Amino acid sequence: MSNIKQVGLAVGLLVIGQSGFAANAQQLAGRCASCHGANGVSSNPANPNLAGQKAPYLLKQMREFQSGKRVDSVMGAMMKGLSEADMDTLAIYYSKMK
Repeated sequence: MSNIKQVGLAVGLLVIGQSGFAANAQQLAGRCASCHGANGVSSNPANPNLAGQKAPYLLKQMREFQSGKRVDSVMGAMMKGLSEADMDTLAIYYSKMK
């Protein structure tokens, strides 16, 4: 993640506040929970854990699924309609989990 993007995200977090960020992140993460677990830890070994992954790694994977560079019918469908800010939020949210 570039320094400019990190600064932008930090400013955004200050503007909406931590509780607003958390609520938005939890809402967005609802689409991930059925496969990746409510706390980012999957009960199915076929689905990777998201909790604790580095944010840049998660963001890269989401972008590749969204663009079609990485192909998976379920993940491609899940990424449709997510904005760059939504993907940033999800990446940060899961990276902060243990």
